[in-house]
Amino acid sequence: MISTIEKNLKEALKGKVVILGIGNPLRRDDGFGSLLADRLKDKVKAIVIDAKSAPENYLNKVIEEAPDTILILDAADFKGSPAETRILDPHEASNLQYFSTHNLPLNLIIEFLEHNCQANIIFLAMQPQSVGFGEDLSQEVREKIAILEQSLLNILSGNKNS
Repeated sequence: MISTIEKNLKEALKGKVVILGIGNPLRRDDGFGSLLADRLKDKVKAIVIDAKSAPENYLNKVIEEAPDTILILDAADFKGSPAETRILDPHEASNLQYFSTHNLPLNLIIEFLEHNCQANIIFLAMQPQSVGFGEDLSQEVREKIAILEQSLLNILSGNKNS
């Protein structure tokens, strides 16, 4: 059975896709976006960038790719259950609590991308259970990453674009 998230992603991920994974893998579940991007690299028809905790260092690369769609993966506190995943309106990013150590708030990153490329921006957020120091993901987040990886493989199957 296809999940609502997979159905919505399938409808949204059109044309040339850039996946931007954000997160600090040394802060447990905050590493969600980085880890998922790393697991997708070279397995999907998309440009996959694991920006870890420095997405601002990769924005020009994203823009140079001239994507039709940008999928941002990041942990955020939207008051959900641990490992709950939602596609959020990118313009609501300023209302969320982030756990990453990235220098620029996500809403500024999104605004920069919107002003410098014509891509549709999709923000896939995961509610972390724990963002304390450590490299181990919570069981719930680990299981959800595996599900999301399979969904994105189904949607974007084949060889990567570059």
